[in-house]
Amino acid sequence: MQAPKDAIVIDGSEGEGGGQILRTSLALSLITGRPFHLVKLRARRHKPGLLRQHLTAVRAATSVGAAKVQGDALGSQELVFQPGPVKHGDYSFSVGSAGSVTLVLQTVIWPLLHAPGTSNLSFEGGTHNPMAPPFEFIAEVFLPLLRRMGAQVQANLDRVGFYPAGGGRFTAKVTGGEPLQPLHWHDRGQVVRRQARAIYANLPKSIADRELRAVQNLLGWERSELRAIEVESAGPGNALLLSVEFEHGSELFSAFGEKRISAEQVAARVVKELGEHLGSEAPVGPHLADQLLIPLALAGGGSFRSHALTQHTLTNMEIVGRFLPVKFEVTDAPAGTRRVAVAPR
Repeated sequence: MQAPKDAIVIDGSEGEGGGQILRTSLALSLITGRPFHLVKLRARRHKPGLLRQHLTAVRAATSVGAAKVQGDALGSQELVFQPGPVKHGDYSFSVGSAGSVTLVLQTVIWPLLHAPGTSNLSFEGGTHNPMAPPFEFIAEVFLPLLRRMGAQVQANLDRVGFYPAGGGRFTAKVTGGEPLQPLHWHDRGQVVRRQARAIYANLPKSIADRELRAVQNLLGWERSELRAIEVESAGPGNALLLSVEFEHGSELFSAFGEKRISAEQVAARVVKELGEHLGSEAPVGPHLADQLLIPLALAGGGSFRSHALTQHTLTNMEIVGRFLPVKFEVTDAPAGTRRVAVAPR
């Protein structure tokens, strides 16, 4: 492939070696106007190269940014992306499988927030995929934080799409042009509300009931905090969501039903993750920490307190720094937590 001489060359096998490298590169390329040449794309994955959700993210970025692209094909392990001007409008993006559409949103949201104008977006595919944040995480945890930073963005779920059938749909409205403001979040405050939701489709309700009963036994939550929710979906599926609203923000953890995995095992898995978060005193969980890097970098500053950082987050820090003149400073904080601060480089 022929890449522009000024293209940023990125080795997709570095660090975590997954799709976040691609999504961050696409978003920041559109914002900065800098082309990139990505090689060894998703090299650390069982199925390397572009899967459907990654290809949809590439084509979504190409659409909103009038970009020129080479290598946009299923299985491709090399991509050259030359951005054009970001254009607002009405867009529809379909993965064509159960691949995560919440991750496609997280590709195009940044350039659309950066450029003046309003866009109405429609996403079809997997809304509840074990390898990505479920829609409720986006709507209840992530977007409220962006609105605190001054972003104008809303999202609504029309239809749940479980893995492997997909068929889900949600819409979003993004109005850009206002600069993001720094966010400083170090204390979560007292618990305001707790909720366990067992979402299921085309499966017996007893599965959801067993999950909730296990949550109640493990956490001691009240029956009023437990909900079994039957939804319509193209195929069978089940997700157990544990959300906690604090005075200064919310967190949500999820686990998904699988064949040969009992309802009690699903519950134990997500309860363990929530327990680690509650025991850490950190307001920001490991998945949210990764997703806060781009908005804080675009704001030019900000900080938060989180758990020990994942390789996913550390890799994302490296990619953000390749496009934007910022640096991430990670230091020890009280109670075994880590403080992440963004500052100009």
